[in-house]
Amino acid sequence: MQHTQKATGVEVSAPLVVDGAAVSQWRARRQDFVQADESKKIERLAATSRFIRSQVLTTINTAGLGHIGGDFSVTDILVTLYEGVLAVDPANISLPTRDRFILSKGHCAAALYSVLAHSGYFSADRLVHFAKDLSPLNGHPNRNKIPGVETNTGPLGHGLPVGVGCATAAKLQGLNFRTYVVVGDGELQEGSNWEAAMYAAQQKLGNLTLIVDRNRLQQGATTAETNELEPLADKWTAFGWETHVINGHSYEELLHVLSMAPGERPRAVIANTVKGKGVSFMENGVEWHHKVPSAAQYEAAMKEVAA
Repeated sequence: MQHTQKATGVEVSAPLVVDGAAVSQWRARRQDFVQADESKKIERLAATSRFIRSQVLTTINTAGLGHIGGDFSVTDILVTLYEGVLAVDPANISLPTRDRFILSKGHCAAALYSVLAHSGYFSADRLVHFAKDLSPLNGHPNRNKIPGVETNTGPLGHGLPVGVGCATAAKLQGLNFRTYVVVGDGELQEGSNWEAAMYAAQQKLGNLTLIVDRNRLQQGATTAETNELEPLADKWTAFGWETHVINGHSYEELLHVLSMAPGERPRAVIANTVKGKGVSFMENGVEWHHKVPSAAQYEAAMKEVAA
């Protein structure tokens, strides 16, 4: 796996199309993953996460903008979902039975785009166009332009309500697909999340899993300084959800909880993470919410994330 990005010769505004070779590689990895023992699964996820962080770092460095702190806190969650959990087919994005995934914290699009490209939804060569004028790879995901994106996200607090709609639709249609939504912890300060939470519990949407990227930082300050969320697990439980608190960088814990069969209630997974995970001088630094590394910092960070 390489983390360099090259000019494609493709117009920035050209539509994204499936990368057949990458899809074949993803299918082979998934087949091997299913048959692998636990230790091999963990090794594979760790290797993929190192690659994705390298790719995200290069993507943001090339674009000169991005939300690298949140990209790195959510990377292990995204990698676990796409490499080992979600029932999807990157070559057939309209399958009615596909699992739905929504990255509600849409400002961390670089991480999602990197994982989607690694799965073959489009060529990784196009990441060089991230956030360029007229590029389909906007700073926030757009379902009309990016294969595999289920709904537009960016305005915070919208992903969970849409996920509730997807999970409700599955029940009404008698389909057994599942819906997974990732929100940022600062995003939970938006009231729309709690309206959706109440409805999901009322409807007993056991096919819905919410993952909270609990890195405890948001733009400019900690979540506690801005609008305290604790006791967060108790709140989800009080809203009628099955609640789990895990280490969001532990592949063992992520695989276990995200692969659990649906229960009688919607499931909330509070994944404790580290903003800027993988780069020592970025970790838990609020300034890295959307700071771009200097040339020297880029080189230093690349060594750390690839180690």
